[in-house]
Amino acid sequence: MSALAATATSTGEAVQFWVLGTVAVLGALATILMKKAVHSALSLAATMIILAVFYLANGAYFLGVVQIIVYTGAIMMLFLFVVMLVGVTAADSLKETLKGQRWLAAACGLGFGILLVSGIGRASLGTFEGLGTANAGGNVEGLAALIFTTYVFAFEITGALLITATVGAMLLTHRERTERARTQRELAEQRVREGKHLPPLPAPGVYARHNAVDIAGLLPDGTPSELTVNKTLRARGQIRDVSRQALDDLKALEQRSEERLGRGPSGPEASRPQDREEENAQ
Repeated sequence: MSALAATATSTGEAVQFWVLGTVAVLGALATILMKKAVHSALSLAATMIILAVFYLANGAYFLGVVQIIVYTGAIMMLFLFVVMLVGVTAADSLKETLKGQRWLAAACGLGFGILLVSGIGRASLGTFEGLGTANAGGNVEGLAALIFTTYVFAFEITGALLITATVGAMLLTHRERTERARTQRELAEQRVREGKHLPPLPAPGVYARHNAVDIAGLLPDGTPSELTVNKTLRARGQIRDVSRQALDDLKALEQRSEERLGRGPSGPEASRPQDREEENAQ
């Protein structure tokens, strides 16, 4: 009777699996199909949260908490913030920095799929001990016993691979300085000699009635200033030109103000009537 209860699935578990499983699959598909990296990261975070719920529902409390704190809360949120600050477009993801990496990624995905199918088939065809036997001495204690006894060799290899990847990333991003770093005074003197823009650059959107970073500021004559926007946004073509719209809005505002105050058109040609009469008399 106890073995039958351990292998049977209740109605609540079935409903939970099909509802959350569907959301997890949709999140995984959105991760690889979304055009924007931010949306893909959010979809992956949702999938990881659902995996944590599955772990908690199956009695693996340690794995569920680690899934939320480490992967979803730390790694994914850090990745999401970096993407939001740096900015990654769909065009950037199409550029291959390493030749043949798409075929290698496809081969790795195929291999992972084969391992996943074989694991699911073995779990469905074979017998299992159940959560009661696995968590007899506690979930954390049982997991620690498996990691440091049965799977200690695989655990050490995984740790060595992670350390190697970390050291490799540090070596690739590190650059040895071959010359003495210049001081602030030397940098200022170089800017003066080269005739560059000495004061701080103007803020974006000045006189444009917008304060977004992708809107160039306007000069007194209404033309946009290239110094007010980032060079990266200009190279990507993500700058919005609102100079004509701002001038039209300004003219409409001046016209409404003149109509409300009962004045005529302003400008050098719009002089007062008595001035025009004196000019005609002369």
